[in-house]
Amino acid sequence: MPSYLYIAQILVAIAIIAVVLLQVKGGGLGGIFGQPGSVYRTRRGIEKNLLQFTIGLVIVFIILSVWIVRMAS
Repeated sequence: MPSYLYIAQILVAIAIIAVVLLQVKGGGLGGIFGQPGSVYRTRRGIEKNLLQFTIGLVIVFIILSVWIVRMAS
């Protein structure tokens, strides 16, 4: 099994973690207790781009995972 696939999967996983952490904003403990700050709003600008980038990274991660499993068997 080529080790570059494992390295690529680790790098994609780290990128997913970083992008998800960048998205978390204003979601403190107040949301747990139902404070009125949780109003539905649309994502615009960089928030929308981060969401799309996260979805793309997750798709790449899933493809890499399936590829690694297929090559292992």
